[in-house]
Amino acid sequence: MESEPIVVLAVTKMLSGVCTGGISMITEKWVRPVKEFGTVLIGDLTYRDRSLIRPFDIVKFGLIQPRPKPPHIEDWTCDFVHTRPELTGRLDQRLWFLEQHSKPDAAEQILQVQRSLALIEPSSIEAQFVQDSYSGKYDARLKIPEMGERPLPVTDIKWRALGRQLLGSSECLVLQTSDIQDRLGANRIFVALGLSRFHEGKHWPLVIGVHTWPDYDAQIDIHNL
Repeated sequence: MESEPIVVLAVTKMLSGVCTGGISMITEKWVRPVKEFGTVLIGDLTYRDRSLIRPFDIVKFGLIQPRPKPPHIEDWTCDFVHTRPELTGRLDQRLWFLEQHSKPDAAEQILQVQRSLALIEPSSIEAQFVQDSYSGKYDARLKIPEMGERPLPVTDIKWRALGRQLLGSSECLVLQTSDIQDRLGANRIFVALGLSRFHEGKHWPLVIGVHTWPDYDAQIDIHNL
């Protein structure tokens, strides 16, 4: 079938493998490409030249058919082997796109497990980065008022890479909204939210994309996500 172009808003690290998702330029609905069997791997999210899919890429995936499994109603089975993801362009009107697709009720829909992908512009955020010098374990979290008191795990590989850069040799770094705006030169911050697969008795909310305007740079090491 002719695949619809997707504006990618999430490239994430999961417990096993990776994940991606975005919004169709035709239907304006969220789409999450998944395999019929098994998990998506980092190699599946590369183009023919082996470069990695990035947020705001406009991509044609080898979509086969929808496979809605509530709350993951956005899933589409995808052929990553015979039909490689095809980069068709980069989104120019990013701020307009983020404004158009951020929904004030989306956070509540995620909390009520009514959907598994959404975009919001939070009232504020608190970014937390922790690197254990002994074990080497790294963790990135985001506290968002609209999502409650519990800081959410961040699976966005670009944001996680940024955190490693900002940490440097430090073990812990906490940044408020104004700190992030100053460090990144960002005027606006949007957050893509997701829900995990069923784990320990529930679907857990996640931050799958942190998108600033203007955008920020981060060097991604695919061997150290």
